[in-house]
Order: sequence, then structure tokens, then C-alpha cells
Amino acid sequence: MFKAANVTLVVSDIDRSIKFYTEGLGLKLGKRNENYWAELEAPGLTIGLHPQEADLKVSKAESIFIGFSVDELDSAVTELKDKGIDIGSRIIEDGPLRIAYFSDPDGYRLYLEQMKKQW
Repeated sequence: MFKAANVTLVVSDIDRSIKFYTEGLGLKLGKRNENYWAELEAPGLTIGLHPQEADLKVSKAESIFIGFSVDELDSAVTELKDKGIDIGSRIIEDGPLRIAYFSDPDGYRLYLEQMKKQW
């Protein structure tokens, strides 16, 4: 039935968001339709970027998070900091997970997670 799926984020500046997700996070830019739409490819996920419009605004909903799994959290945090991403230094130890939270340029909540052991 479904052939693809994505998470769409409404952004205030599509060029700035593309730069953040490609140069900062290392995601691959997929399709782009000028300044009307862009797709970023992450392993197992497509993130769509849509520019803000009069009836479609940036939302900083506290219940929306996009997570990225990594093999080694400390080195991933250092790599993002080296690229100028404000990820902070607080790592949360939550049972078998280690998590570091940060935000994109529009305030959408993102996180890196490392599984310490298999469930």
C-alpha cells in the first residue's frame, strides 16, 4: 500500500535548514524543488523540509523528536560540536541508552542515542 514515508518539518529558512542537516549532521540532500521543498535522507528516514507560509508556521511542539542512533555517542557529540552545532555537554544515562539532546535552527528537538547493551 505505502511506497514511501517522511517526517515533514516546516522551516523558517530552507537554505539554513538544508545546511544544518547536510553540513552539520551529514545527511544527504535528496530531491529539492527550488525553495518549496527539500528531502534529506537519513538511514531509514526521509526528512522533508517545507518553508513556512501564512497558514503553515514553524512549530516547536515539545512532543516531537527525531532521533539518530550512533555507535559511539561521545565521538558523535564531539563531531557535531566541531561542526559548530550547539549540542551541549549533558549526556543522559537512561537504562541501556545514552542520549544527547539538541535542536535544529527552528527549535525542533533532535537527539543522538547509543545503545549500551542489547535489550
